[in-house]
Amino acid sequence: MPKGRDLTNGKWLETLFTATTTFPEDNAEAKRWQDILLTRPSSLPFPLVFETNEDMVWSKNQKGRLCVHFNGLSDLNFEVYCDNRQLHWFQRFLEDQQTKRQSKSQYSSGLFTLRNTHLSWQKGEGKGEPWNVNRLSLYCCVDNRLWTSEGTEQVRQEKADEITKIISVMKQKSGLRDTQKAFIQRKESTLNRMNNSFERPSQPLYQGQSHILVGVSLGLEKPATVVVVDVIANKVLASRSIRQLLGDNYELLNRQRRQQRLLSQERHKAQKSFSPNEFGSCELGEYVDRLLAKEIVAIAQTYKAGSIVLPKLGDMREIVQTEIQAIAEAKCPGYIEGQQKYAKRYRVNVHSWSYGRLIQSIQSKATQTGIVIEEGQQPVRGSPEYKAKELALSAYHLRPNRRS
Repeated sequence: MPKGRDLTNGKWLETLFTATTTFPEDNAEAKRWQDILLTRPSSLPFPLVFETNEDMVWSKNQKGRLCVHFNGLSDLNFEVYCDNRQLHWFQRFLEDQQTKRQSKSQYSSGLFTLRNTHLSWQKGEGKGEPWNVNRLSLYCCVDNRLWTSEGTEQVRQEKADEITKIISVMKQKSGLRDTQKAFIQRKESTLNRMNNSFERPSQPLYQGQSHILVGVSLGLEKPATVVVVDVIANKVLASRSIRQLLGDNYELLNRQRRQQRLLSQERHKAQKSFSPNEFGSCELGEYVDRLLAKEIVAIAQTYKAGSIVLPKLGDMREIVQTEIQAIAEAKCPGYIEGQQKYAKRYRVNVHSWSYGRLIQSIQSKATQTGIVIEEGQQPVRGSPEYKAKELALSAYHLRPNRRS
């Protein structure tokens, strides 16, 4: 069984007592004590992850409010509180489950809109018992394609093909054991249920043009630059700078950088005084990422792009280092020591962006719309617009059908 978090700070207190009454055997043990004492312990238990969508049972109480309880915790029935923009999702979870129950399991849970959930405590403010101060939050993972009949049919076909392939491979084997025969029967039963699709609203699927790509170059000074490329005509259809992408919200970028710089300074001061230095990160950066992702996907839809091309996350360190070096060389030509000092100051003033978080935001928003995400090789030198264009071209020329 996995160990839970130490909510009573027992390990921290034990280490404090040991460190104040004994001498460490070596530097490694002293470092281990220091790491424990400088770590701010969590007062919340680990979250619960429900991997299957039938671990949650949805219902309505006498007041008409949506409720959920979990297998293994059936004596606890939770009322769902959410915004109006999220309510239709929970109503769909209930409808899917009711449809399956009323049909006596003639429908497959593999086509439920809800895929899995994550139940965790969210830290609150105030004094009192932890279960009164903090609150439970339910995070739901959904497949956006299963919201419409066209998307559901697409998912159904994918899963049916996968199950058919598994059954075919199993039947080719000789001397099947009873457990293997039972496995084939279960798969065939699942395949039969998969042919019954849920009734859902109709909405045409997104159809982009495969030769139109949106290249998104990432950098330090300009976190994102977008170029729409028609690779067949070798023509740039549109380009957007970071200022154009954010529009009236551009000031949020500068505010987020100021907050990052302040957190970095506070963290440095805490490290020098051997104080707890886990300040976390500001949520403003996540909000800016979502704004950028929304605008990038909207541009792709406007030009009917077939895909959005992003650089590989592993290349970002080299890209950022090259950008800083190029700026330092331009400011201090021929003066190596001056370039090093300027590069150091520049890193402090323009704090590194969380590229992994930004890429994840773009991927998530594109998946909701049905736009394909591709990866390409971003050049380390050149203007942001040039990098974005070359990024799109490299992804197009690396496609399998192009290579063949």
